[in-house]
Amino acid sequence: MTSDERTDRLRRYWDKHAHSYDQQMSFFDRHFFGDTRAWICSQATGDALEVAVGTGLNLPHYPQGVRLTGIEWSPAMLDRARQRAAGLGLKADLREGDAQTLDFADGAFDTVVCTFSLCSIPDHRRAVTEMVRVLRPGGLLLLADHVAASSWPARAVQRLLELITVPLGGEHFLRRQFDQVREHGLTVERHDRFKIDMVERFAARKPVRDAPTPS
Repeated sequence: MTSDERTDRLRRYWDKHAHSYDQQMSFFDRHFFGDTRAWICSQATGDALEVAVGTGLNLPHYPQGVRLTGIEWSPAMLDRARQRAAGLGLKADLREGDAQTLDFADGAFDTVVCTFSLCSIPDHRRAVTEMVRVLRPGGLLLLADHVAASSWPARAVQRLLELITVPLGGEHFLRRQFDQVREHGLTVERHDRFKIDMVERFAARKPVRDAPTPS
């Protein structure tokens, strides 16, 4: 299967599950993720980009004054996000897009958000690189996801789950983006890991490069 064929198959998978996504996520929000959506979105400022906006479950948690752009590669999920935004009276630019190839200029956003989605983006490392690219110097990257547990018994269970979830919907349980973000030179300012370390959320600041000294 080519990369394009795999992408199309995964897009069809998420289109098919768009109608039940909110119900599924409500269970995980109550029992695993807690206040993570509010924790993440309350820190957003200025021009903000949400990558993989899904059905828009984060939309109610953004502060007033944030100018929000959201991208989603599933048209069915995006339709639900637009309906949610309209119901909230929220003006947001919600459009189709690919997290692995963001169609924005370097340094376009003050804040970049991604919650519970890097687990299922095919090339998650490329997606993080793209998020850092479109973030302005001094901007804040806000990420949350389920990640590889710290204990080996829990990781063994996660590995078994991946035998089903990766072929079915491309969902991984053994990924972790924390070290990659630091490799990009971002400074982690806030960091939480809980539920036997299987849920992680953090805020990382992109450095402001010093201007070159005139010769």
